[in-house]
Amino acid sequence: MAYVISAAPQPSVAVAGTADRFPVHRIYCVGRNYAAHSREMGHDPDREPPFFFQKPADTIVAEGGEFPYPSVSSNVHYEMELVVALAKGGDHIPAEQALDYVYGYGVGLDMTRRDLQNASKDMGRPWESGKAFEYSAPCSRIYPVSQVGHPSTGSIWLTVNGETQQQADLADMIWDVPHIIAYLSELFTLQPGDLIYTGTPAGVGPIQRGDVMRGGVDKVGEIEMKVV
Repeated sequence: MAYVISAAPQPSVAVAGTADRFPVHRIYCVGRNYAAHSREMGHDPDREPPFFFQKPADTIVAEGGEFPYPSVSSNVHYEMELVVALAKGGDHIPAEQALDYVYGYGVGLDMTRRDLQNASKDMGRPWESGKAFEYSAPCSRIYPVSQVGHPSTGSIWLTVNGETQQQADLADMIWDVPHIIAYLSELFTLQPGDLIYTGTPAGVGPIQRGDVMRGGVDKVGEIEMKVV
């Protein structure tokens, strides 16, 4: 097939222990999936079903890269998350079968222009300007299920310049991975290559140029990224 312009490169991330790459189709993010973070943002987690937003696939920043501080913002926040990588797609996926669709797991950062997000909220507008900007989805390599299993407990944490800012346990998630996949598949037809960022614990906060963010999930992996 011939295209009239040059096709964009396929976004991808490394697969742990191999020279292979995981091709990224879509990036889905779960909002307010830890009770303490939901309360931190002024919401009641006991009254809310899960909700989702997306980032373009080419906002991925592979581990070992750098995070360029974005324009048109003076309040950029980190949000540390467990990332689910799908091997199979479908819709109306039962929760009890959902883990069969998972290729592996990674860790990632949902970087957020908080000032632009808050302005969008105040005006009842979409969040794209605050969430879907370039380089807003740093992601580690993907660890296949054969290496890490299906983590449902374990520490999720983030430090900035060596100081702990976020510390929680995967068991604190309001919606676990099977139910996230099941609920999301009612709204969208999921595809192989989709990544799901599963929400962040409390402790989100701003970063500045020169900061070094380092975070991870026990028994999965870590990511380190410098703000430039």
